[in-house]
Amino acid sequence: MCDTLVVVGEKGTWFAKNSDRDPNEAQRLEWHGAARHGAGESLECTWIAVPQVRETHAVLLSRPFWMWGAEIGLNEHGVAIGNEAVFTDQPLAATGLTGMDLVRLGLERAHSAEAAVEVILSLLSQHGQGGGCGHEDRSFSYHNSFLVADASQAFVVETAGKKVETERVTSGVRTISNGLTIPGFAQRHARRLHGWVASSRPRQVRTTELAHTAVDTADFASLLRDHGGEAPRYSLFNGAMSSPCMHAGGLVASSQTTSSMIAHLTSSDVTAWATGTSSPCTSLFKPVRVDTPIDVGSPTDVADDSLWWRHERLARQVLRHPERLMPLYSADRDALEADWFADPPDPREAFSIADQRIAAWTRQISASVGADRRPFPIRRYWRKRDVMSKV
Repeated sequence: MCDTLVVVGEKGTWFAKNSDRDPNEAQRLEWHGAARHGAGESLECTWIAVPQVRETHAVLLSRPFWMWGAEIGLNEHGVAIGNEAVFTDQPLAATGLTGMDLVRLGLERAHSAEAAVEVILSLLSQHGQGGGCGHEDRSFSYHNSFLVADASQAFVVETAGKKVETERVTSGVRTISNGLTIPGFAQRHARRLHGWVASSRPRQVRTTELAHTAVDTADFASLLRDHGGEAPRYSLFNGAMSSPCMHAGGLVASSQTTSSMIAHLTSSDVTAWATGTSSPCTSLFKPVRVDTPIDVGSPTDVADDSLWWRHERLARQVLRHPERLMPLYSADRDALEADWFADPPDPREAFSIADQRIAAWTRQISASVGADRRPFPIRRYWRKRDVMSKV
């Protein structure tokens, strides 16, 4: 489950996304330079191979560790793309390109948002979408919607199998969650029960409301951290799935925000920030650039010393009782972010500082963690994931 949004204005486009997936499904920031490829080369995506193109663009991706494709990304031409799982009346294919594959292919092959939409539509027509997309349940599959943006405009692309509808956004706010939204297309193809289980509509309403008043990076960071209140509100049915900053634990449906990104796309430059970690409410947004690779490690679903898992040790302690534990370091986190939002440092410097802060905050929280205040079924859910990941 995910939330993606844009605000298109005279001074460029704001793009932001929370990627929501299984809680142990580590996601890594990954940089790939522009490249030339030989004639007739084949490209192995997550489940199928497609013909490679002669030239691909430099990209910054946030990629679930086991997939070829990406949940969120930027390219060197200032194109940003995010995708959403949507549930439709069309049959699910056993294999094909995943929505994440299409995000990465659009970024690697397009110099503008409009061109990226053409890439996605062409590949979808040729190869279809399909195959397992879940981590814990590899058979979990869905169709996809996309928000594709550059400095001047954005596009919503909604799919139901090979059926597609697009909407151009030239000004104002547009958000998508886990349901079809384009009038007519949504009425014909949406499976409303699935969207209700995913709390798609409440999240889209909330992100739309907050985006209308967002004017700077701090506002968009606050939007992605939003719980609709001071702390996550858990339902035994679907955990804390009803707010943009999502936390897992539901008995019927469960999903966790595993990575977040914000970008301001202008005609002259792109400024971007990413967590590279889960739970933006506990995370630090760090400046990133497509042309500045950072070694964040290569996380899997077993805890290691990568950036994602080092932060995860902090986050899982804080979320036991966030009202008491977050204030122990949030002022320090917020002050550091405020400096970076006003004047972004070199990303390598920022990530180095972030490493030091995560270590210090983890020590501080570990000394004060106390009892887990979440409902018992939520605690039980997380104990199982902690054992699975050996965190």
